[in-house]
Amino acid sequence: MGRTPRRTSRKRSKLAGRAIAASAALILGGGGMVAVNVYANAGESSDSPSAGTQAGEQGGNLGLATISCPDVGTQLSDVPDGAREDVDRRLAELDTQITAAYEKFSDARNTEQAKAVLEPLEEQRRPTIEGIGSSIDQAGGQPPQGIDGMAPCTMRADDSAGQQPPQDGDNGGQPPQDGDGQEQPPGDGDGQEQPPGDGQQQPPGQQNGNGPEASDFVDIQSVQPNVNRPGKQRGASRGTFTTKCGTNENGKFNPDNVIAAPGVSNGAHHMHDYVGNQATDAFSSDEDLANGDTTCRNQGDKSTYYWPVLRLQNGEDENDVGADGGGKDQNVGKIQTPSSVTLKFAGNPTGKVVAMPRFLRIITGDAKSLTNGDANANASWSCTGFEDRQLKDKYPICPEGSQVVRTFNFQSCWDGQNTDSANHRTHVAFADERSGACPQGFKAIPQLVQRIVYDVPPGPGFAVDSFPEQLHKPITDHGDFINVFDEKLMNRMTKCINANKRCN
Repeated sequence: MGRTPRRTSRKRSKLAGRAIAASAALILGGGGMVAVNVYANAGESSDSPSAGTQAGEQGGNLGLATISCPDVGTQLSDVPDGAREDVDRRLAELDTQITAAYEKFSDARNTEQAKAVLEPLEEQRRPTIEGIGSSIDQAGGQPPQGIDGMAPCTMRADDSAGQQPPQDGDNGGQPPQDGDGQEQPPGDGDGQEQPPGDGQQQPPGQQNGNGPEASDFVDIQSVQPNVNRPGKQRGASRGTFTTKCGTNENGKFNPDNVIAAPGVSNGAHHMHDYVGNQATDAFSSDEDLANGDTTCRNQGDKSTYYWPVLRLQNGEDENDVGADGGGKDQNVGKIQTPSSVTLKFAGNPTGKVVAMPRFLRIITGDAKSLTNGDANANASWSCTGFEDRQLKDKYPICPEGSQVVRTFNFQSCWDGQNTDSANHRTHVAFADERSGACPQGFKAIPQLVQRIVYDVPPGPGFAVDSFPEQLHKPITDHGDFINVFDEKLMNRMTKCINANKRCN
């Protein structure tokens, strides 16, 4: 919308300086994709998943589409506080190493040259990973079993050509949900027509060879209804609490992620929309957030709500075309301000909810789902008037008069102890998709449901920001939340939900 991304300037630590260097290296990796005009990507993967990539219309197809390395960060479920800074630094080094190797891979003109990057990459990764294990051990922790064997990486072929869209229950991700906040079983492929193939019109102004492409879109009218909800039991908490925090009309953006990459400038490598807390950047402390301004109507809610921006792919540049997280990371096009943003907290179908702890951090979805696989993916795309049909790995083509809808259904179970975890996931969990019950040892908390609506032209021509190697795929969509409700308002929310009322 022609707005210059606004961010907060801070004094950066030595760790931050090193992280900035790592960020710069990642940008170089993104540039490698344009050099050969190949839908190539480099990223760490948790279990050698299929990398859904495709050769471009120009440039050689070596039969190798990506560098796939075991994702060390996702394996770190317990890192002692005394080791956190060193581990974060070494994880950034791993990103830098993969990026440098990817740059060489993208310049390769034959298979032999492409494969030649693997051995040097392993030699770089091995001492870095050993250092992570040593740091955890010296701080009194237990390194993950088998961490020393995570150094080798592989080249992956383009094995997704002609792949059928996933069917119900075959996508492995967390269940999408509807606007009422109840968790739903996946069903993004049930009854869905095949995605358009070669020869179909490409999205206008697409991201210079790194996505999206026509097969990333599907007509929402061709998708069968696939949303179901767990039945509510006696004693269920049926209330809702809605907080109104605007649509980021004031244009607060940055490419940081204070949850996943604290202290790392441009740690996300894509631009985020922010509503709520206005003090949020990579270097925000809990105290900064507690003292920050908020766009929320109720000033007792200083929570941080953020997600990747959506851009039109129409060939027009945004003001961040030369900035980190924008054009430097191959995120181009006009940023779209949502037509509406709804932030609703819902109850649990099996019983009462307890208050969230202040500064609880939750990430839903996986920004690296293309290379990590869909185990943590939780994207949910639809159109107004068709929200009984949810898509996970496709963008919707909405009919005239209908608007694009992104829905983020956050984890609604908390371990009762921690506000974060080393991999930013294990301290929270999803309720069972059939019964709605939390896992043993977890407590039900109010479930945040973010519904974001956009008035964009019908048809292909938009995409979310992403890491450059993630090709702007819809499955990489994700949302982030830090609870900074004051105690009084959080207690009011909990009582409202448990009393089966609708409050705001």
